[in-house]
Amino acid sequence: MMAKSTTKRLLLITLVLSLVGFGLAQTKLTFWSWRTEDVDEYNEIIAGYEAEHPGVDIEFQAYETSTYQTVLSAALSAGEAGDIVHVRAYGNFETIADFLLPLDDQVPALADFPRLALDGERRRSDGRVYAVPFASQTLVVYYNTDIFSELGLAPPETWDEFLSTAQTIKDNGYIPLANGTATTWMNEVFMGVFGPNFYGAEFFDDIMAGEADFTDARFTGALEKLLELRPYMTPDFEGIDYATAQNLFANGLAAMFAGGSWEIANFRDLNPDLNFDLMPGPAAEAGQPQLVSWFLDGGYAVNAASPNQEEALEFVRFLATQEFGQQLTDMLQNISPIPGVVSTDPLLAKVAELNQTSTPYIMLVGFRYETPSGSVMMQERLPGMFAGEITPEQVGSEVTEGIATYFAPFQN
Repeated sequence: MMAKSTTKRLLLITLVLSLVGFGLAQTKLTFWSWRTEDVDEYNEIIAGYEAEHPGVDIEFQAYETSTYQTVLSAALSAGEAGDIVHVRAYGNFETIADFLLPLDDQVPALADFPRLALDGERRRSDGRVYAVPFASQTLVVYYNTDIFSELGLAPPETWDEFLSTAQTIKDNGYIPLANGTATTWMNEVFMGVFGPNFYGAEFFDDIMAGEADFTDARFTGALEKLLELRPYMTPDFEGIDYATAQNLFANGLAAMFAGGSWEIANFRDLNPDLNFDLMPGPAAEAGQPQLVSWFLDGGYAVNAASPNQEEALEFVRFLATQEFGQQLTDMLQNISPIPGVVSTDPLLAKVAELNQTSTPYIMLVGFRYETPSGSVMMQERLPGMFAGEITPEQVGSEVTEGIATYFAPFQN
């Protein structure tokens, strides 16, 4: 029979262990995001993290994409936001940077991230990085491989080939390009797909250095080229919104769709039987590189008002690891900027390869920090240009004038 003293000791040890376990379970973190489509995947990733960190309980809370920035800003101002917050990049990030912890001295892995990725979460006033970059996006042309095979078409590499391909598609009863102009932000995407191959790889640097503005013939000439696509867009394209365009392509009514790398997962969800591939926008002429627009989509930040900063920082350090980056790529079908991550999905691998000849998505990367936003001005003016109400030169002039109200290089 066990001695009473031994029994007491065992009971005491059991009590202590249970109390320790109870104490560990008390660190509850909330993780805010706009990624409503990724809830299951994030919860699976979090469950794996919790299994290795039994003292932490993380709740993933996803908010409506269109209102997330407003909700997050208000909650941060009121001291009521999550411990870890998914933040956008560039201008949207800067508006809330006061409420976030600088991470460049807290997350050692950031030292190995690409500079362009870090710049998306770098505050201009102090040069510090406030979020771990989570994914990049690239603007491409999707095409229905069944339709291309039926019509004996190969992916066009030059502008003239692209127009010829579009005409063949149209002559055979399909819509060549699903895109419309009713959803304003997609107009900027449309320009981002086709424009870089006409304004060139150096244009962004020239703009930021003040050596050119948007009245430059390289830029207005790129806008002019977009007008050549009007005969090949969805009939009554002025009334076609983003969701309608997606469905036209996903259901095989349109042969091509100009959009971002985020559409890979969307099209697979909309139609699992859809056979499609992607290609860069066509080069202006044979022998020239086919450029794609690139941008950072956002990052993971720590709320400076979090009562659990150490635990939140530990989780964000995990979000900077190659282990997580591989999970993000494999499970969420995104391109991770984390060094060493390999895209196993063939379409994502193709996007990663296209990024080797990329240029910044010009308005988002350079001119979403102030008002009037370069993106908003472009998005609002392109429908009028497509409708013949405003010329490419007027678009370039009005955008330049708006940006000149805060961008000193344009004021000279």
